[in-house]
Amino acid sequence: MTSIVFMGTPAFSAPILTALVENGYDVQAVVTQPDRKVGRKHVLTPTPVKEVALKYDIEVLQPEKISGSPEMERVIELNPDFIVTAAFGQFLPTKLLKAAKIGAINTHASLLPKYRGGAPVHYAIMNGDAETGVSIMYMIKQMDAGDIISVAKTSILPTDNVGTMFDKLSLVGRDLLLATLPTLIDGTAKPVAQIEADATFSPNIQPAQEQLDFTRSAQQLDYHVRGLFPFPTAYMLLNGERTKVQGVSVVAESTSAEPGTVVKKTKHELWIAAGEHSILSIDQLQPAGKPKMSVTDFLNGNKAEFAEGDQVIF
Repeated sequence: MTSIVFMGTPAFSAPILTALVENGYDVQAVVTQPDRKVGRKHVLTPTPVKEVALKYDIEVLQPEKISGSPEMERVIELNPDFIVTAAFGQFLPTKLLKAAKIGAINTHASLLPKYRGGAPVHYAIMNGDAETGVSIMYMIKQMDAGDIISVAKTSILPTDNVGTMFDKLSLVGRDLLLATLPTLIDGTAKPVAQIEADATFSPNIQPAQEQLDFTRSAQQLDYHVRGLFPFPTAYMLLNGERTKVQGVSVVAESTSAEPGTVVKKTKHELWIAAGEHSILSIDQLQPAGKPKMSVTDFLNGNKAEFAEGDQVIF
C-alpha cells in the first residue's frame, strides 16, 4: 500500500485528505496547524484537516513551525512514499522533502507559474480572471517553482468569491491528485519545468488592501470585494465607521459625481460613485460590531446618518 504523510490545514485541504484515505492510500500521519481559539467565546478549535484525521484515527502532528521541529523528525522517521501538501502554508526544508521515497508534491490552487504564493485564489478573482485551476507540482526549495506534473482548469463565474472558489478548487484538486498519484507510482508521469519568465506572484493579503479605493471603477471594485470575501473581507469608511462590504453589484448607469460620493440612497439602495464615472451598488454589508445584513436592513437602522452627496472616505 502506498504510504503518505499529508500536510494541510483549512477546509480546502479536508476533502483531499478524505479522498486519499477512502481510495486506499495509507496516510501514516497528518501535519496541520495547532488548534486555534475561534469566535467571540474563543473556543479552542481543531483545523478541518485535524477533524478528518481524527475521524480516521490518523496520527496528528501540530508544530507551530515544521522546520527543525520534533514533528519534522517524526515525518522523516516514517519515510513515506509521498509527502502531499495542500494549503499547508509553510516552507518545507530540503531535509524534509527528501524524506519522501517517491516524491514531495503540492496541490496548489492556481495555474502555475501564475500566482505563486499564499493567496492565488484571491488574486485571480481580484484581477478579474475568467479561469483558474489547480496544479500538482513537485516541491523544491524555491516557493511554488517545482516541475508541474498535472493541471486542471475551472471557470471563475461572475458570482464567485473566494469562498465558492475554494469549495470548487478543493474538489478539482482532489480529483486531479487522485488521477496523478498512479502516474507517479508507475513512472508514466511527465513533469514539465515552469517557464520562469511567465511567473507572477500572489503574496498574502495585507490590511491596507482591504479598504476599498473608490477611484477604481465599479467593475474593479466588484472584483475586489469578491476577491476578499469571506476572508479577510473588504471595507469602506461610511460616515466615519469601518463597514465591511460583503456584496456589491455594478450599476448600469454613469455619474459625474466625484468617486466616493453617495449618489443614491433609498429604502433599498445605496449607490456610490466610483472611478471612470461608474456606480457601485452596496448590497450586503456588516457595520462594526453588528451581524451581516442586507442594505435594506442597514438603511432602515441608519436613516439619518448620511445622505446623498456625502463622501465615503477612501
